[in-house]
Amino acid sequence: MLSRLAQERATGVLTRERGVLYLVEGQVVHAESPATPGLDVLLTTRGALGSDGWWEAVSEAGADRRVGRFLVDSGRLTAGALELCHLGALYDAAFFTLGPSSGPARFRYGVAHWIGPVRPVSVDAVERETLRRRDLLHRIWPEPGTDTEPLVRTGRAVDATLPPRQRTVLDQVDGERTASDISLVLGRPGFHTLVDLRRLAAAGIVTTRSPTIASGPVPSGSVESGSIASGLAECGPDGARTPEAPATPLSPVSTVVAQAAEAAQASADPDVALLRRLRDALEAL
Repeated sequence: MLSRLAQERATGVLTRERGVLYLVEGQVVHAESPATPGLDVLLTTRGALGSDGWWEAVSEAGADRRVGRFLVDSGRLTAGALELCHLGALYDAAFFTLGPSSGPARFRYGVAHWIGPVRPVSVDAVERETLRRRDLLHRIWPEPGTDTEPLVRTGRAVDATLPPRQRTVLDQVDGERTASDISLVLGRPGFHTLVDLRRLAAAGIVTTRSPTIASGPVPSGSVESGSIASGLAECGPDGARTPEAPATPLSPVSTVVAQAAEAAQASADPDVALLRRLRDALEAL
């Protein structure tokens, strides 16, 4: 349906069970999902914009669907900061909106969002990023229950090398909160939280309140670092990528990396499959 709307160059809103996508002339211009904080939360929580400034923009320019333009013209945000945070929020909400659903999809023609134009994204780009994120999560930990069910700690001791961002997420695991709840409490993109929780699950530190047996092995080095290739970084006060405290790796390289290095030294024509495993391992670190 989304591909057809892109071919039609349709304008309106696509509604699914876990979110909505706004299209203008067949391109995605905005996305929202209750599973992840919206653009307003990401901007105000990370310090890029004060809450008063946000609500003033909505009041002054919401009726004309020019909130984004107002934030830039009034000097409250630079164009680059707005674009970076908006794209991050768009891809994040689109990931949840396009997830598996038992409900129908509906499209209402002519509906526009009050944020106004910021930076359109092609439907193909949104679909590719959504599939890439699903694949990354599966390779970290193949059991999807951690994405939606209440989470508990297993009681396993936490290593001192656990990255600070994962430790922050772990502090919010109380037996009641889900991944979405934790994202809202921390004011951070939902996908980032899913990545950290799956890494914690792979390390045996957290599990669902009704534990399930994983359908695959624990990936090597699954808690060695924060998310890689997670779309756009969280926004800091100046809209730039927010650096994280460096984490000390649990090992110099994963087993797969070591195997690939040995293969490369032993042969001028290393096994292609092994190189692919090397690529996957590096992406999962």
